[in-house]
Amino acid sequence: MSVATRTRRTALYAFAAFLFLPPLLLPRAAENQASAAKGRAATLNDFGWLEGRWRGEWGPRTAEQVWTAPKAGLMLGTFRLFEDSKTLLIEVYALVQKADDIELRLRHFTPDLAPWEKSDATVLTLASSDATHFVFANAVPGEPKRAIFTRVNQDTFTLRFEIAPAGGEPQQVEITYHRQKPPRS
Repeated sequence: MSVATRTRRTALYAFAAFLFLPPLLLPRAAENQASAAKGRAATLNDFGWLEGRWRGEWGPRTAEQVWTAPKAGLMLGTFRLFEDSKTLLIEVYALVQKADDIELRLRHFTPDLAPWEKSDATVLTLASSDATHFVFANAVPGEPKRAIFTRVNQDTFTLRFEIAPAGGEPQQVEITYHRQKPPRS
């Protein structure tokens, strides 16, 4: 795989994304028991704090995310990664409330909206959560393996993607986002 392809793939999962010190990935049954012991299971409303515009820096690149409020079982997010005046990557996210789970679904696109993946959307399932950390895991072979959102405070969160490319070195992309004020009318 060429350096340019690896760089694009890394940027691809850079979502700008989602965070922090990685919690241990426990077996699914243990995670469910831990969540049950703490009380109720997470719902889409637990992600309502994401609503709005966010901006972060990743080296010389700028990442932007925009999230809608939870409604009708879905939150929609968009991501744009750019450097100087060139857009490198566009992503679309959906946080989807399932009967007994929450899924993070994502697709990557070129600036011309050509899909990067030739297959279906990547699906990660909420593996563990508490008031400030939300860990999503990909149970099938593929990239990324984990996406971790860490809410630092009302106006800051970190998104970290742990990527396991086929035949390559594991990578981590972490971006700290800051809430952007709405433009004045």
